[in-house]
Amino acid sequence: MSLRILKTLGPATLTAVGRQQQQQLIHTTPACCEIRKLARLRVVDNSDLGKRAMAEGRPPRCIHVYNKRGVGVIGDKVLVAIKGQMKKGILVGLKQNQKPKQPKFDSNNLVLIDDNGSPLGTRIHVPIPTVLRTILKEKTLAKGADYTKVLAIASRYV
Repeated sequence: MSLRILKTLGPATLTAVGRQQQQQLIHTTPACCEIRKLARLRVVDNSDLGKRAMAEGRPPRCIHVYNKRGVGVIGDKVLVAIKGQMKKGILVGLKQNQKPKQPKFDSNNLVLIDDNGSPLGTRIHVPIPTVLRTILKEKTLAKGADYTKVLAIASRYV
């Protein structure tokens, strides 16, 4: 409608048309590939809790990312909600665009760990990036937790 027609229709119609235009301006964006709050993750180890959650079709969701930016990258520790419990995990593969020579995965992969850094499962089913070796060894020295056990249970590296 042109502005002349809107003036003749009155103020009630003007606000209704304005609302329609505002609703048309709002657009939906594609799903976020970054690991932030409420991002869905995929458990890739053989822990009992992770297997049950993935079999039911209710994947864990990220509650908190333990870094300054609040956006998770490979090797970051996250707090997840899984089966009504809060567990910690390490990100071992992400969908988001990576630095050069780091692989990009089809899903956001997670390995569940307990409070002292040892994994809940005994095997990791998917290949993990070799860059994770250097990242986790640095964090092991800095934080005091033993993340090298996560590297030990991995069967394949990319």
